[in-house]
Amino acid sequence: MEAELTALAASGATAFVGLMATEAWNQVRGRVARFLARGEDGEDGEDSEAVDAELEESRAALLAARRSGDEDGAADVTAEWRIRLRRALRDNPEAARELRELLDELAPHQPAAPTVTVNNSTNGGTYYSPVIQGHDISGLTFNGGGAVSSRPEPGAG
Repeated sequence: MEAELTALAASGATAFVGLMATEAWNQVRGRVARFLARGEDGEDGEDSEAVDAELEESRAALLAARRSGDEDGAADVTAEWRIRLRRALRDNPEAARELRELLDELAPHQPAAPTVTVNNSTNGGTYYSPVIQGHDISGLTFNGGGAVSSRPEPGAG
């Protein structure tokens, strides 16, 4: 059960921090703050406001880290919220169900997986067949004319 809660805390922290860097953050911030504030001491409104302020501090730190290329700083923000969520889940078993529900609600706001662009170039040489480099290529058929290369074989002489 502990491993499941740890994984759930990691998913929650990743989702929350991922949303912090998007336009959707303003739409979901209040919901995230209310979830994190429940179970805290004091009045619900006061706790939600305090957590909201903490979330905004984390967002500022995350955005600053990303602007400066500080991947460790960005990872630290996620780690802080992962630890906090893990503690909340450990202290209140009912929170796991609530966190799963919240993550389901936030799923449409999640940023899409980043698109990676790779540029390759081939220089020099003569190529006697197709040269392909890619990822997840399937269903390709090459119909060659059966032409025989006139290039000399290595070692022929």
